Amino acid sequence: ILVVEGLQVQILKLLLNNKDRGGGEASRYIFLNKFRKFLQENASNRGNLTVLCPPEYMVCFLHRLIAALRFFWDGHKAKTPAALSSEEAYVPPQLFYNGKVDYFDLQRLGGLLSHLKKTLKDDLAAKANVLIDPAELQAVTMDDLDEDEESATSAAQSQRPSASLAIGGALARPGWLSSPTLGRANRFLSTAAVSLMNPRRPLGTLEKIKVRTLSVEQRTEEDIEGSHGNEGLLVGRPPEEPDQPITENSLLEVLDGIVMMYNLSVHQQLGKMVGVSDDVNEYAMALKDTEEKISRCPKRRRDIQEELLKSQKVFSEKLNHLSRRLAWINVTIYSKEKMQDVYWLLRVCIRTIEHGDRTGSLFAFMPEFYLSVAMNSYSALKNYFSPVNNMEELPGYEETLMRLAAILAKHFADSRIVGTDIRDSLMQALASYVCYPHSLRAVERIPEEQRISMMKNLLAPYEQRPWAQTNWILVRLWRGCGFGYRYTRLPHLLKTKPEDASLPSLQKPCPSTLLQRHMADLLRSDRDLAPSFLNSVLNQLNWAFSEFIGMIQEIQQAAERLERNFVDSRQLKVCATCFDLSVSLLRVLEMTVTLAPEIFLDWNRPSSELLLRRLAQLLNQVLNRVTAERNLFDRVVNLRLPGLESVDHYPILVAVTGILVRLLVDTDVQGAECATAVLLADPCFQLRSIQYLLGHAEPSALAAAAPATDKRHFSLHTYTEYISAEELAKVDKMLSHLSEESKQAAATTLPTSEEDLCPICYAHPISAIFRPCSHKSCKACINQHLMNNKDCFFCKATITGVDDFTKPASS
Repeated sequence: ILVVEGLQVQILKLLLNNKDRGGGEASRYIFLNKFRKFLQENASNRGNLTVLCPPEYMVCFLHRLIAALRFFWDGHKAKTPAALSSEEAYVPPQLFYNGKVDYFDLQRLGGLLSHLKKTLKDDLAAKANVLIDPAELQAVTMDDLDEDEESATSAAQSQRPSASLAIGGALARPGWLSSPTLGRANRFLSTAAVSLMNPRRPLGTLEKIKVRTLSVEQRTEEDIEGSHGNEGLLVGRPPEEPDQPITENSLLEVLDGIVMMYNLSVHQQLGKMVGVSDDVNEYAMALKDTEEKISRCPKRRRDIQEELLKSQKVFSEKLNHLSRRLAWINVTIYSKEKMQDVYWLLRVCIRTIEHGDRTGSLFAFMPEFYLSVAMNSYSALKNYFSPVNNMEELPGYEETLMRLAAILAKHFADSRIVGTDIRDSLMQALASYVCYPHSLRAVERIPEEQRISMMKNLLAPYEQRPWAQTNWILVRLWRGCGFGYRYTRLPHLLKTKPEDASLPSLQKPCPSTLLQRHMADLLRSDRDLAPSFLNSVLNQLNWAFSEFIGMIQEIQQAAERLERNFVDSRQLKVCATCFDLSVSLLRVLEMTVTLAPEIFLDWNRPSSELLLRRLAQLLNQVLNRVTAERNLFDRVVNLRLPGLESVDHYPILVAVTGILVRLLVDTDVQGAECATAVLLADPCFQLRSIQYLLGHAEPSALAAAAPATDKRHFSLHTYTEYISAEELAKVDKMLSHLSEESKQAAATTLPTSEEDLCPICYAHPISAIFRPCSHKSCKACINQHLMNNKDCFFCKATITGVDDFTKPASS
């Protein structure tokens, strides 16, 4: 194998040799043009399938090309000491906007290329000395391209020399581009009006560069390498980019193609090969199980024994075949040398992203696949190669981990990145990063201003953006610190085997006190941030829990039908997701209450009272739904339907308990008094819900249940391995405190006539009047309404102010 690999590398070295011209163009530049066509055909996935490169070959091609590229790169370094070595390789940002390298219709971070050229033309002129012809910009809009021009262009392209065909006739002008609409789209996206024309004389420092399009076939060695003061591929250097040689320009284009290759199919293929290891484990378990059955089989049952022996033979042969294949994969695909290639590619992407980021707005021109390859190559090193080779032994591993963490922390909320898919990928990668101790520590090592900026982005209001992943990131930073929140798996799931123990969500808790401290500082110092963030969290909790309750009602009705006991699995999945979201939102509220309790309890803050009332209202509603004896929640949990495994009393009740304990017990006397008064004033408060937490069921419920069943009641006392004795003591103290306070509140509360009750909630007396329409409600209702809407409940007039209202004394 090694001999064959060596021969393949030598062949590539011959192709990449730029000295052997054979009386014509050097082989390297012929290879570059054909390589780009090869990438275009494989990127489109619309060409003739017979000429597309199989992913198995693409993996091999990638590694051989990396070896050949690094050979020439370091050879150039030996001749030019000022140039960079291959260990410091990166792709400079000007390749992404100067039009010298064709990226086909691949998505850029800032959107379509034509859009970027229009919106950032001033930045291109100021930063890169690139001028855009306004007439060309107007001509390249989709609507302005007429069919006559289209057909003329097609005819001109069809007359190009056939030497430009890289792998087959379809590559020069793929058949799928022949239609007018698709052909127009192709020119609109991949040959936009702005590309560079190479000047033939030295440029002055302030001289602007006129631009035009050059197709792959039209490029010459001079267009790529440059000459006479022209920088070739590197023309349009931004001021942030150092003025030093990197390597030969042609090698930069090869490097760019290697990154694209990995994104096209190499990463996916590496992931598929991991499945062989899983298959080996399954067949090994099946063979072991069969052998145990053979040993237990009675000798008189020859028929069963013969069947078991046949199964044993099949499993043994299959296991032998898969074991050989696994050994081959570990030696050839997941070897230490191949791991170093992928690690080198990861570092190339990190440096490229860092250099592109420094260019400011021009960063939007970078193709999305650079960020994708950075995330995927790290994932491959961690999940595919690590069982065979230790990733932590790679040179500079700690620094690489930290630099990748900085990229994820900064760009998951980068306004220059517009694609929803790549933004979701960045957010998921960051969420995975904070689940593992090693990578979480890397996040903690990034510069402080970047950490604070990351936390501020995580605390942005949840409306108008995808919020579930950011909420989950906050939960992971808290997990291990909350009330009864030190578990890896829920208590009732311990006897079941997880589908994949390596999943980020199944990692042991590893909280970050450093990032928690940043969160607390931001919430305390920014008077606008805390109310907007918490209001959005409370809104989403109200939505998620309401949706969950509505769905379990439907599930219960479907499950109880005698004629058709069937529940849609998709509905079960959505239901479980809403429950998990409710729990995670409650944990974020617990985190906030613990880190910055004054946001709720310091009523000198204008929004504190309102936030505390809303929080108490939601906590009471959750408790009432979950703790009622023989209620809907109880019945659905007892069904233990597949797909609703995570739905249980424990996760949601301990989250609510953690918030209540922090408000009522772990605070000063004044704060506890405020929280107690608000909790008891809420009309939904029921003391029995708090008693339920400690297993104190209502006497009537016990009497009804005793003859029928011996069912155990929920109690936090039964979870001693999950809840500490100190935590349980705090719950006992909270119950005693609320029992006493509720008695006193009941004795002093005066009855209110129905006419004086708020017409919105029918719970509190009318205490506010609106300007200018003079409609009335309680303060709690109108204050909550005004956080999201400025229109009157009743007449939809815009509310300009709210005044206190006191009912005049009757005559």
